[in-house]
Amino acid sequence: MPPVHSSPFHQMENPALASLLQHTTTKEKRSKTRIGGAGGIFRMFKLLPMLTSGCKMVTLLGRPRNPMLTDHATTGTLFGHRRGRVSLAIQEDPHRLPIFVIELPMSSTAFQKEMASDIVRLSFESETKTNKKKVLEEFVWGVYCNGRKYGYSIRRKQMTDDELHVMQSLRGVSMGAGVLPGLTEKETAVDGELTYMRARFERVVGSKDSEAFHMINPEGAAEGQELSIFFVRVH
Repeated sequence: MPPVHSSPFHQMENPALASLLQHTTTKEKRSKTRIGGAGGIFRMFKLLPMLTSGCKMVTLLGRPRNPMLTDHATTGTLFGHRRGRVSLAIQEDPHRLPIFVIELPMSSTAFQKEMASDIVRLSFESETKTNKKKVLEEFVWGVYCNGRKYGYSIRRKQMTDDELHVMQSLRGVSMGAGVLPGLTEKETAVDGELTYMRARFERVVGSKDSEAFHMINPEGAAEGQELSIFFVRVH
């Protein structure tokens, strides 16, 4: 069987992947944390290059809170230094360690350009020939963004100090976008400020070889899914 192309605009030959790409949320998704203005946190994250260091959202950070959300939505966080690469962390609960962490083979600048389309689809393809593992347990991934291949990445077995710092800082944040203080002033001076976007995602299991995560827009935001993440194991 020929390899599956990850572009969301390419005709899909893999029925499992096609069903994930065609998935739409039919129920109204509600959040108890509101982000002002149409477009929600996705568009807020796009504005981060325009923010100054005086606009850090430190008031949201570091406060242990009782879980505000009673549903079982998955938490996804995209983060990275302005002059570094973007990382992705997926958590079943923002108070627990991630079940999946990976540094993407694309810079924060490249990711900001991809977001100019208002619809971002991240696709991860594993070419493993065994299905003994769950999809998210695979290690080597081909990474695509809006149909463009950026290269390969390896899922983290252990998080770096920077990644642990982000997860710890955001343990009380259910969704939002902003700037975090870096681990050291030197690191911030070299790599730029550490930005993040955190959102809640609906998890869709297409088959044993495919899963998708569709961002749930905050209440009051524009309708429609703006960010989707796909994981596909290609045999």
